[in-house]
Amino acid sequence: MIQQTYDRFRRMMPADHIYISTQESYLPMLQEQLPELSRQQVLAEPVRRGTLAPVTWGTSVIANRCPSARIVVSPADQAIFDDEAFASDVLQSMDFVARHDGFVTLGVSPTRPETGYGYVQAGEPENADGKVFHVKTFTEKPNEEFARMFMESGEFLWNTGLFVFAAEYMLQNIIKHVPEYRDEFPELANVGATATIDAAPRLYAALPNLSLEYALLEQTGHRYVRHCRFGWADLGSWQGIGVDALHLSRGDSPKSKADVQVDENENVVVHAEVLFDNSRDNIVRLPSGHLAAISGLDGYVVTEENGVLMICPKGDAAAIRRLQTLAQHSALLQPAPQTSAVN
Repeated sequence: MIQQTYDRFRRMMPADHIYISTQESYLPMLQEQLPELSRQQVLAEPVRRGTLAPVTWGTSVIANRCPSARIVVSPADQAIFDDEAFASDVLQSMDFVARHDGFVTLGVSPTRPETGYGYVQAGEPENADGKVFHVKTFTEKPNEEFARMFMESGEFLWNTGLFVFAAEYMLQNIIKHVPEYRDEFPELANVGATATIDAAPRLYAALPNLSLEYALLEQTGHRYVRHCRFGWADLGSWQGIGVDALHLSRGDSPKSKADVQVDENENVVVHAEVLFDNSRDNIVRLPSGHLAAISGLDGYVVTEENGVLMICPKGDAAAIRRLQTLAQHSALLQPAPQTSAVN
């Protein structure tokens, strides 16, 4: 996914304009996946501090290089089904923030009452083409009742986690709206100025754990959402993997994946061998060489990782997270396995 994300932006801009934020422990893996990436383009975090800290640090680095830079922030764990439409939406959003003060969130129309995604409520249109709107509210992971209301109202879009802004405007708003960062900001900016980004700022671990939306976007009056139609799924959830696979099977994407199969009952099989009987709308992922026989199951996730088998309703994101946490905790209490499967 990090390769796909990098390639997606490489088609829009020079390679040295792309920066990646990751944890220090992932550096060897990142260098293996993207060997062409310069070390000076990697922001290695010693600890996780939400989304605001790495975005602030990255913006400082980029602003020192180009004060008038326009920046797009993108997660790596998502599927984009139409790269050409995606590039058009991103570039038009970057043009927008060059002419308007503000932050632009890229939003897509919900296709189901998803409880695992964030939502953006669109207000009055801002531009003539009717694609950019003022933001009324941000809502993070509502319950099913509210998610259904959001979807049926037609006012809400899924928050893709893709944000566009001008570097100068971003830094001004950090100082203005995030008091927890004001004392530390000069050192963050200084790290950007030195261009030595092999290590995070000394104070990084002391920064509060804040999200970009909560700490900043909800505070500024200049916030917008662009209604995009590039086709999107968050692959941080099993539901997102299912949606991705269904798009691929219906020909909504020009790319195909040999390790993802969908049958006529919309059972999604990821890198596994499964026999289904009287079953539909399931997602199954097992280690290589394992065979599953499933009968009478409807709307479930079946997955095995590191010797732990999980079976859970597909639509219950909270239960899936709870079971994963319990499984991880249980694994910590057991002797380390000699072999393991890796996603």
